[in-house]
Amino acid sequence: MLGKMMTQPLTISSLIRHAARYHGATEVVSVETDGATTHACWAEVEANARRLAAALGAHGLSPGDRCATISWNNRRHLEIYFGVAGAGLICHTINPRLAPEQLIYIINHAEDQVLFLDATFLPAAAKLRDHLVSVKHIVLMGPRDDAAAAMIDGLEFYDELLAAADPRPDWPDLDENTPSSLCYTSGTTGHPKGVLYTHRSTVLHSLGGNQPDGLAISARDTVLPVVPMFHVNAWGVPYIAAAVGAKLVLPGPNLDGQSLVRLIDTETVTIALGVPTIWMGLLAALRASGSTAASLTRTVVGGAALPPSMIAAFRDGFDVELIHAWGMSETSPLGTVNNLLQKHSGLDPAEQAKIRLCQGRPPFGVELRLVADDGSILPEDGRTEGNLQIRGHWIVDTYFRADASSLKDGWFDTGDIATIDPDGYMVIRDRAKDIIKSGGEWISTVELENIALAHPGIANAAAIAAKHAKWDERPVIVAVKADGHDPTEQEILASYDGKIPGWQVPDRVVFVDSLPIGGTGKVLKTRLRDAFGDILLTG
Repeated sequence: MLGKMMTQPLTISSLIRHAARYHGATEVVSVETDGATTHACWAEVEANARRLAAALGAHGLSPGDRCATISWNNRRHLEIYFGVAGAGLICHTINPRLAPEQLIYIINHAEDQVLFLDATFLPAAAKLRDHLVSVKHIVLMGPRDDAAAAMIDGLEFYDELLAAADPRPDWPDLDENTPSSLCYTSGTTGHPKGVLYTHRSTVLHSLGGNQPDGLAISARDTVLPVVPMFHVNAWGVPYIAAAVGAKLVLPGPNLDGQSLVRLIDTETVTIALGVPTIWMGLLAALRASGSTAASLTRTVVGGAALPPSMIAAFRDGFDVELIHAWGMSETSPLGTVNNLLQKHSGLDPAEQAKIRLCQGRPPFGVELRLVADDGSILPEDGRTEGNLQIRGHWIVDTYFRADASSLKDGWFDTGDIATIDPDGYMVIRDRAKDIIKSGGEWISTVELENIALAHPGIANAAAIAAKHAKWDERPVIVAVKADGHDPTEQEILASYDGKIPGWQVPDRVVFVDSLPIGGTGKVLKTRLRDAFGDILLTG
């Protein structure tokens, strides 16, 4: 024998075991449903996760059974992440903002055996209970509450489950390809689809996505995942934080700008992660409160394109770097992160800023390509637009309970229209379902929105395709005015002059009080198209 290296399975329990052993005293801060802030540590989180694993075994659950959560970002939810997966079960996180019929469909389709709930969602669960055919146990994530017990027959209590259970002596040995967690897509057409992650894919995502050119979270960081734990496993942040032993701050239900400012300043948060709408609220709260967010050095922004004006506002006003990232449920989610290359260090700040506007480049572990509608491979020259496809170690192959693979030629089609330059920097030009095709030519809604959002009189904006008698589709901007501002439609349209070709300038600007926002923080353009899609036909 020439020699041999050890082989150990890549399991989620190995992440929490590491955190408890080498970073056991590092804090895990949790804002609870009632607004109280509690402080635990990684050693406590692992001990409770072991107790939970034992309690679920005593309840008769078998390997592969699904355990659902409808919960905010808090300590108990974190313990469920590790306790369920570590026991060989599947942690199914559910978006609480879905319509009741979608919740019923998802829970029944997954055949969830256990449903963990924050108190916020008890009334909804009580109404849905009779429709949940597979659920055997409903567990309130907290101590005994007699008023809550009266709402749902047989309601169990998380703290009592743990108190009655002894910690497992060790985590079970699992094959690294064992399923670990389940997320359903937030699609607006048809039934949501389940994406089933494995221990292997999750650990590889934690390692590959957290390289210096990735999220770059370390044991010296205090991490605030504002992205919900029901949204693609909070972008993998709970696993990454355990892997490196970072201090973790879980913000609970209150994600308004003022609450986040207080949390950032009190807990000296160094890195936060969330969607652009969150950072719009944070920026307004920082300006209103006078806080400088002194500890915060960077935020990672995904879920939607980041307006260039917001990058400059955080950089120049608060010395905070906003870092673009891109992904989706099917990619675990990290597909790209925008960090500069060595050759960019000599560029002036304005040129560097231009590069930082794109969604970034893929880390080791994933590959991207562009294809035409006929399947032919397109050049990566930074100009040619095409259908974005991806493959890699943490990319979906087959949806949960689907009959066939979702891949084409071994690649997953993302539904995005993008460009890729020779260095691998990718720019999402639009969602294929959102892009405007006017007179046979494409118009990017992302570019139109960025220009609108750069206007000081606009707080938020979305571009949609409206039907047109001659050109089939034309762009319309649906905008929310900023506080203290009252711009006119013509003023906003004039702001496009010289920035894009004249034929791409929107035909109309419609002002509304607010934009419809989905459970993952994205604007629901389907609702806007329903409301304003005929506006150019009716005048």
